[in-house]
Amino acid sequence: MGSRVTLEAVEERFPVDGAFTISRGSRTEIRVVTVTLSDGVHRGRGECVPYARYGETVEGVIATILSVRGALADGLDRFALQGLLPPGAARNALDCAFWDLEAKRVGKPAWQLAGLVAPQPLQTAFTLSLGTPESMRAAAAKNATRPLLKVKLGGEGDLERIEAVRQGAPESRIIVDANEGWTVSQYLELAPVLSRLGVALVEQPLPAADDSALLGIARPLPICADESCHDTASLTKLAGKYDAVNIKLDKTGGLTEALVMRDAAVVAGFDIMVGCMLGTSLAMAPAFLVGQGAGFVDLDGPLLLAGDREVPIRYEGSTMFAPEAGLWG
Repeated sequence: MGSRVTLEAVEERFPVDGAFTISRGSRTEIRVVTVTLSDGVHRGRGECVPYARYGETVEGVIATILSVRGALADGLDRFALQGLLPPGAARNALDCAFWDLEAKRVGKPAWQLAGLVAPQPLQTAFTLSLGTPESMRAAAAKNATRPLLKVKLGGEGDLERIEAVRQGAPESRIIVDANEGWTVSQYLELAPVLSRLGVALVEQPLPAADDSALLGIARPLPICADESCHDTASLTKLAGKYDAVNIKLDKTGGLTEALVMRDAAVVAGFDIMVGCMLGTSLAMAPAFLVGQGAGFVDLDGPLLLAGDREVPIRYEGSTMFAPEAGLWG
Protein backbone atom coordinates (compact mmCIF):
# COMPACT_ATOMS: atom_id res chain seq x y z
CA MET A 1 0.00 0.00 0.00
CA GLY A 2 2.98 2.33 0.36
CA SER A 3 4.28 4.54 3.14
CA ARG A 4 1.58 7.18 2.69
CA VAL A 5 -1.07 5.02 4.31
CA THR A 6 -1.88 5.91 7.91
CA LEU A 7 -3.50 3.59 10.43
CA GLU A 8 -5.92 4.32 13.25
CA ALA A 9 -7.57 1.84 15.62
CA VAL A 10 -10.09 2.97 18.22
CA GLU A 11 -12.66 1.44 20.53
CA GLU A 12 -16.29 2.34 19.97
CA ARG A 13 -19.34 1.39 21.99
CA PHE A 14 -22.88 0.83 20.79
CA PRO A 15 -25.99 0.18 22.90
CA VAL A 16 -27.85 -3.11 22.70
CA ASP A 17 -31.61 -2.98 22.25
CA GLY A 18 -32.46 -4.11 25.79
CA ALA A 19 -30.04 -6.89 26.69
CA PHE A 20 -28.40 -9.73 24.78
CA THR A 21 -28.00 -12.92 26.78
CA ILE A 22 -26.21 -16.18 26.02
CA SER A 23 -25.04 -18.95 28.33
CA ARG A 24 -21.79 -17.04 29.03
CA GLY A 25 -23.45 -13.83 30.22
CA SER A 26 -25.51 -10.78 29.33
CA ARG A 27 -24.63 -7.45 27.70
CA THR A 28 -26.32 -4.08 27.36
CA GLU A 29 -23.64 -2.59 25.09
CA ILE A 30 -21.02 -3.85 22.67
CA ARG A 31 -17.36 -2.83 22.46
CA VAL A 32 -15.93 -2.92 18.97
CA VAL A 33 -12.61 -1.91 17.45
CA THR A 34 -12.79 0.29 14.34
CA VAL A 35 -9.77 0.45 12.03
CA THR A 36 -9.25 3.24 9.51
CA LEU A 37 -6.63 3.16 6.76
CA SER A 38 -6.14 6.45 4.91
CA ASP A 39 -3.93 7.51 2.01
CA GLY A 40 -4.88 11.17 2.46
CA VAL A 41 -7.53 10.99 -0.24
CA HIS A 42 -9.38 7.73 0.33
CA ARG A 43 -10.32 6.04 3.56
CA GLY A 44 -10.99 2.36 4.25
CA ARG A 45 -12.64 1.03 7.40
CA GLY A 46 -13.07 -2.30 9.11
CA GLU A 47 -14.60 -3.46 12.38
CA CYS A 48 -13.92 -6.35 14.69
CA VAL A 49 -15.40 -7.60 17.96
CA PRO A 50 -12.76 -8.98 20.35
CA TYR A 51 -14.06 -12.14 22.00
CA ALA A 52 -12.98 -13.24 25.46
CA ARG A 53 -13.74 -16.89 24.55
CA TYR A 54 -10.68 -16.72 22.29
CA GLY A 55 -8.52 -14.81 24.75
CA GLU A 56 -9.09 -11.46 23.06
CA THR A 57 -9.54 -8.06 24.71
CA VAL A 58 -10.24 -4.67 23.17
CA GLU A 59 -6.93 -3.34 24.45
CA GLY A 60 -4.95 -6.33 23.23
CA VAL A 61 -6.55 -6.27 19.79
CA ILE A 62 -5.85 -2.56 19.37
CA ALA A 63 -2.21 -3.12 20.37
CA THR A 64 -1.92 -5.95 17.82
CA ILE A 65 -3.41 -3.79 15.08
CA LEU A 66 -1.10 -0.87 15.82
CA SER A 67 1.89 -3.21 15.82
CA VAL A 68 1.70 -3.42 12.00
CA ARG A 69 2.45 0.30 11.50
CA GLY A 70 6.07 -0.43 10.66
CA ALA A 71 5.08 -3.08 8.14
CA LEU A 72 2.50 -0.70 6.70
CA ALA A 73 5.22 1.89 6.13
CA ASP A 74 7.19 -0.80 4.31
CA GLY A 75 4.30 -1.49 1.95
CA LEU A 76 2.16 -4.04 3.79
CA ASP A 77 -0.90 -5.03 1.79
CA ARG A 78 -3.87 -7.31 2.34
CA PHE A 79 -2.07 -10.36 1.00
CA ALA A 80 1.05 -9.95 3.15
CA LEU A 81 -1.22 -9.35 6.14
CA GLN A 82 -2.40 -12.97 6.00
CA GLY A 83 1.05 -14.18 7.00
CA LEU A 84 1.84 -11.36 9.40
CA LEU A 85 -1.06 -11.82 11.84
CA PRO A 86 -2.91 -14.99 12.87
CA PRO A 87 -6.64 -15.46 12.29
CA GLY A 88 -8.73 -13.45 14.73
CA ALA A 89 -10.32 -10.10 15.40
CA ALA A 90 -7.26 -7.89 14.84
CA ARG A 91 -6.54 -9.26 11.37
CA ASN A 92 -10.23 -9.10 10.49
CA ALA A 93 -10.53 -5.35 11.05
CA LEU A 94 -7.32 -4.67 9.13
CA ASP A 95 -8.19 -7.00 6.27
CA CYS A 96 -11.64 -5.46 5.80
CA ALA A 97 -10.17 -1.96 5.95
CA PHE A 98 -7.74 -2.93 3.17
CA TRP A 99 -10.65 -4.18 1.05
CA ASP A 100 -12.59 -0.97 1.64
CA LEU A 101 -9.60 1.25 0.86
CA GLU A 102 -8.88 -0.62 -2.36
CA ALA A 103 -12.53 -0.37 -3.43
CA LYS A 104 -12.54 3.39 -2.80
CA ARG A 105 -9.23 3.87 -4.62
CA VAL A 106 -10.18 2.05 -7.81
CA GLY A 107 -13.84 3.03 -7.77
CA LYS A 108 -15.11 -0.53 -7.91
CA PRO A 109 -17.20 -2.42 -5.35
CA ALA A 110 -15.47 -5.04 -3.23
CA TRP A 111 -17.50 -7.83 -4.80
CA GLN A 112 -15.99 -7.00 -8.17
CA LEU A 113 -12.48 -6.90 -6.70
CA ALA A 114 -13.15 -10.38 -5.27
CA GLY A 115 -14.30 -11.71 -8.64
CA LEU A 116 -17.82 -12.38 -7.36
CA VAL A 117 -21.17 -11.85 -9.03
CA ALA A 118 -23.29 -8.92 -7.89
CA PRO A 119 -24.63 -9.74 -4.42
CA GLN A 120 -28.33 -10.26 -3.89
CA PRO A 121 -30.43 -9.54 -0.76
CA LEU A 122 -30.18 -12.18 1.96
CA GLN A 123 -32.64 -13.62 4.45
CA THR A 124 -30.98 -13.49 7.85
CA ALA A 125 -31.83 -15.33 11.01
CA PHE A 126 -33.05 -13.28 13.96
CA THR A 127 -31.59 -14.22 17.33
CA LEU A 128 -33.65 -14.75 20.47
CA SER A 129 -31.64 -14.28 23.67
CA LEU A 130 -31.46 -16.94 26.34
CA GLY A 131 -34.20 -16.54 28.94
CA THR A 132 -37.07 -18.27 30.65
CA PRO A 133 -39.46 -20.27 28.46
CA GLU A 134 -42.06 -17.57 29.07
CA SER A 135 -39.83 -14.69 27.97
CA MET A 136 -38.60 -16.64 24.94
CA ARG A 137 -42.18 -17.52 23.94
CA ALA A 138 -43.04 -13.82 24.04
CA ALA A 139 -39.96 -12.90 22.02
CA ALA A 140 -40.79 -15.59 19.45
CA ALA A 141 -44.38 -14.37 19.16
CA LYS A 142 -43.11 -10.81 18.58
CA ASN A 143 -40.96 -12.12 15.71
CA ALA A 144 -43.24 -14.88 14.44
CA THR A 145 -43.33 -13.46 10.90
CA ARG A 146 -39.58 -13.91 10.47
CA PRO A 147 -38.72 -16.97 8.37
CA LEU A 148 -35.72 -18.06 10.47
CA LEU A 149 -35.19 -17.71 14.21
CA LYS A 150 -31.96 -18.51 16.00
CA VAL A 151 -32.44 -19.53 19.61
CA LYS A 152 -29.74 -19.23 22.26
CA LEU A 153 -29.77 -22.19 24.65
CA GLY A 154 -27.92 -22.99 27.84
CA GLY A 155 -28.32 -26.60 28.95
CA GLU A 156 -30.87 -27.28 31.68
CA GLY A 157 -34.39 -26.49 30.50
CA ASP A 158 -33.52 -26.22 26.81
CA LEU A 159 -36.35 -28.47 25.64
CA GLU A 160 -38.89 -26.29 27.44
CA ARG A 161 -37.35 -23.22 25.82
CA ILE A 162 -37.67 -24.64 22.31
CA GLU A 163 -41.22 -25.80 22.94
CA ALA A 164 -42.06 -22.28 24.08
CA VAL A 165 -40.42 -20.71 21.03
CA ARG A 166 -42.29 -23.08 18.74
CA GLN A 167 -45.57 -22.12 20.41
CA GLY A 168 -44.76 -18.44 19.95
CA ALA A 169 -43.65 -18.79 16.32
CA PRO A 170 -45.37 -21.84 14.82
CA GLU A 171 -44.32 -21.17 11.21
CA SER A 172 -40.66 -20.09 11.53
CA ARG A 173 -37.69 -22.34 10.84
CA ILE A 174 -35.51 -22.62 13.92
CA ILE A 175 -31.80 -23.08 14.47
CA VAL A 176 -30.42 -23.40 17.97
CA ASP A 177 -27.08 -22.38 19.43
CA ALA A 178 -25.95 -24.40 22.43
CA ASN A 179 -22.73 -22.36 22.87
CA GLU A 180 -20.77 -25.46 23.97
CA GLY A 181 -23.30 -26.08 26.74
CA TRP A 182 -24.35 -29.70 26.11
CA THR A 183 -22.94 -33.17 26.61
CA VAL A 184 -23.17 -35.99 24.08
CA SER A 185 -25.96 -37.61 26.07
CA GLN A 186 -27.92 -34.35 26.04
CA TYR A 187 -27.54 -34.09 22.29
CA LEU A 188 -28.66 -37.69 21.77
CA GLU A 189 -31.66 -37.09 24.03
CA LEU A 190 -32.68 -33.73 22.59
CA ALA A 191 -31.89 -34.17 18.89
CA PRO A 192 -34.88 -36.33 17.85
CA VAL A 193 -37.29 -34.16 19.83
CA LEU A 194 -35.91 -30.91 18.45
CA SER A 195 -36.08 -32.30 14.93
CA ARG A 196 -39.77 -33.07 15.42
CA LEU A 197 -40.26 -29.50 16.63
CA GLY A 198 -38.86 -28.23 13.34
CA VAL A 199 -35.35 -27.35 14.42
CA ALA A 200 -33.09 -27.48 11.35
CA LEU A 201 -29.62 -27.19 12.90
CA VAL A 202 -27.76 -26.99 16.20
CA GLU A 203 -24.59 -24.95 16.58
CA GLN A 204 -21.69 -26.21 18.66
CA PRO A 205 -23.46 -28.45 21.17
CA LEU A 206 -20.23 -29.71 22.79
CA PRO A 207 -17.20 -27.78 24.04
CA ALA A 208 -14.66 -27.43 21.23
CA ALA A 209 -12.05 -29.27 23.28
CA ASP A 210 -14.38 -32.27 23.69
CA ASP A 211 -15.98 -32.48 20.27
CA SER A 212 -14.21 -35.74 19.36
CA ALA A 213 -17.14 -37.36 21.20
CA LEU A 214 -19.24 -36.52 18.12
CA LEU A 215 -17.31 -38.99 15.98
CA GLY A 216 -19.36 -41.99 15.02
CA ILE A 217 -22.64 -40.99 16.65
CA ALA A 218 -25.90 -40.69 14.74
CA ARG A 219 -26.75 -37.05 13.98
CA PRO A 220 -30.53 -36.88 13.45
CA LEU A 221 -30.24 -33.14 14.02
CA PRO A 222 -27.47 -31.64 11.82
CA ILE A 223 -24.59 -30.13 13.79
CA CYS A 224 -22.75 -26.93 12.84
CA ALA A 225 -19.23 -26.16 14.04
CA ASP A 226 -18.69 -22.70 15.51
CA GLU A 227 -16.08 -22.52 18.26
CA SER A 228 -14.42 -25.62 16.76
CA CYS A 229 -14.06 -23.93 13.38
CA HIS A 230 -11.93 -20.85 12.70
CA ASP A 231 -10.19 -20.87 9.33
CA THR A 232 -9.53 -23.13 6.34
CA ALA A 233 -6.85 -25.08 8.22
CA SER A 234 -9.39 -26.12 10.88
CA LEU A 235 -11.67 -27.86 8.39
CA THR A 236 -9.67 -31.10 8.34
CA LYS A 237 -10.41 -31.70 12.04
CA LEU A 238 -14.17 -31.39 11.55
CA ALA A 239 -14.81 -34.32 9.22
CA GLY A 240 -17.11 -36.92 10.73
CA LYS A 241 -18.16 -34.62 13.57
CA TYR A 242 -20.06 -31.82 11.86
CA ASP A 243 -22.47 -31.32 8.98
CA ALA A 244 -22.00 -27.57 8.59
CA VAL A 245 -19.54 -24.82 9.50
CA ASN A 246 -20.22 -21.33 10.79
CA ILE A 247 -17.92 -18.85 9.05
CA LYS A 248 -17.36 -15.64 10.99
CA LEU A 249 -14.92 -12.97 9.89
CA ASP A 250 -13.74 -12.37 13.44
CA LYS A 251 -12.62 -16.01 13.49
CA THR A 252 -11.19 -16.27 9.97
CA GLY A 253 -9.30 -13.03 10.33
CA GLY A 254 -11.13 -11.18 7.59
CA LEU A 255 -12.91 -11.40 4.27
CA THR A 256 -9.85 -12.68 2.39
CA GLU A 257 -9.63 -15.92 4.38
CA ALA A 258 -13.41 -16.23 4.73
CA LEU A 259 -13.87 -16.46 0.96
CA VAL A 260 -11.16 -19.10 0.69
CA MET A 261 -12.63 -21.04 3.59
CA ARG A 262 -16.15 -20.94 2.15
CA ASP A 263 -14.99 -22.49 -1.11
CA ALA A 264 -12.90 -25.11 0.70
CA ALA A 265 -15.79 -26.01 3.02
CA VAL A 266 -18.14 -26.53 0.09
CA VAL A 267 -15.60 -28.82 -1.60
CA ALA A 268 -15.24 -30.74 1.68
CA GLY A 269 -18.99 -31.33 1.75
CA PHE A 270 -20.02 -29.01 4.56
CA ASP A 271 -23.15 -26.90 4.52
CA ILE A 272 -22.39 -23.21 5.01
CA MET A 273 -23.57 -20.88 7.71
CA VAL A 274 -22.29 -17.32 7.77
CA GLY A 275 -22.50 -15.76 11.21
CA CYS A 276 -21.30 -12.78 13.18
CA MET A 277 -20.39 -11.53 16.57
CA LEU A 278 -22.72 -8.87 17.96
CA GLY A 279 -21.48 -5.97 15.82
CA THR A 280 -22.59 -3.01 13.75
CA SER A 281 -23.38 -2.70 10.06
CA LEU A 282 -19.68 -2.11 9.37
CA ALA A 283 -18.95 -5.67 10.53
CA MET A 284 -21.90 -7.14 8.59
CA ALA A 285 -20.99 -5.48 5.27
CA PRO A 286 -18.05 -7.71 4.24
CA ALA A 287 -19.77 -10.78 5.70
CA PHE A 288 -22.70 -10.03 3.37
CA LEU A 289 -20.46 -11.12 0.48
CA VAL A 290 -19.60 -14.41 2.18
CA GLY A 291 -23.29 -15.02 2.87
CA GLN A 292 -24.16 -15.20 -0.81
CA GLY A 293 -25.37 -18.74 -1.49
CA ALA A 294 -25.00 -19.88 2.12
CA GLY A 295 -27.59 -22.30 3.47
CA PHE A 296 -27.92 -20.32 6.69
CA VAL A 297 -27.25 -16.61 7.14
CA ASP A 298 -27.01 -15.15 10.64
CA LEU A 299 -26.04 -11.50 10.13
CA ASP A 300 -28.57 -9.83 12.39
CA GLY A 301 -26.17 -7.88 14.62
CA PRO A 302 -27.60 -4.43 13.79
CA LEU A 303 -31.15 -5.66 14.41
CA LEU A 304 -30.17 -6.32 18.03
CA LEU A 305 -28.67 -2.86 18.63
CA ALA A 306 -30.25 0.41 19.73
CA GLY A 307 -27.64 2.39 17.77
CA ASP A 308 -25.69 1.73 14.56
CA ARG A 309 -23.36 3.36 12.04
CA GLU A 310 -24.24 6.61 10.26
CA VAL A 311 -24.81 4.72 6.99
CA PRO A 312 -26.39 1.49 8.23
CA ILE A 313 -27.24 -1.61 6.24
CA ARG A 314 -30.91 -1.62 5.27
CA TYR A 315 -33.04 -4.41 6.69
CA GLU A 316 -36.69 -4.94 5.83
CA GLY A 317 -37.95 -7.51 8.29
CA SER A 318 -35.35 -10.27 7.93
CA THR A 319 -34.29 -9.21 4.42
CA MET A 320 -30.79 -7.73 4.38
CA PHE A 321 -29.72 -5.54 1.48
CA ALA A 322 -26.27 -4.83 0.07
CA PRO A 323 -24.29 -2.18 1.98
CA GLU A 324 -23.89 1.24 0.45
CA ALA A 325 -20.43 2.44 -0.56
CA GLY A 326 -20.64 5.09 2.14
CA LEU A 327 -20.52 2.31 4.73
CA TRP A 328 -18.03 -0.16 3.23
CA GLY A 329 -16.81 -1.70 0.01
